[in-house]
Amino acid sequence: MVEEDKEVDVLAEDAIQKKRNVKDILVEMKDNSELMIDLAYSALLTNSKSIAEEVEDLEELMDNLQYEIEILAMLAARTPEDAADLSGIIHVASAAEKVSDAAEDIVDVVLRGVGDHPIYQTMLDESEEQVVKLVVSGSSDLAGKTLGEYRLLSETGCFVRAIKRSGRWIYNPSKNTSVKEGDMLIVLGARESVDKLEKICCD
Repeated sequence: MVEEDKEVDVLAEDAIQKKRNVKDILVEMKDNSELMIDLAYSALLTNSKSIAEEVEDLEELMDNLQYEIEILAMLAARTPEDAADLSGIIHVASAAEKVSDAAEDIVDVVLRGVGDHPIYQTMLDESEEQVVKLVVSGSSDLAGKTLGEYRLLSETGCFVRAIKRSGRWIYNPSKNTSVKEGDMLIVLGARESVDKLEKICCD
């Protein structure tokens, strides 16, 4: 109980120090929940435990974002009218967090090993699209360039759904998004395309 209280205090202090507004947090929760659903179904259809683990990490982030909004709402409420208005925002955040819980339930099937069953494997063999996470090495031609400069989609046939950099996510990266050493790319594409991009990231 003491450890839980300490964790709550740390989260509350962190929420105050970040000085973010509620809109920014809601936008991040929306992007997170959308990415989680995409990754959860991708993990299910490809039986990817590594992608499923990313969904679990994102779910923990969603819990923290919801708590951050609750803290900010409580600090902002000065009157009963304020409290009533802010309760709607908390309700929206709670709904977004429930979406992330659903995504975690989906990947639980993968993490429990259900996808290793022969019948399930037969279903997976029919799926052409792959979803993988690739880490960009310092020697890769991709490092230091934008997705547009490298013409990644046309050159490899792969679509970058998101980039994880230093623990933070870049959602729906554009052609102007730069790629740096150590970035983790969430990539969608046919098996041959993914294999090609993997070599580029590792070279």
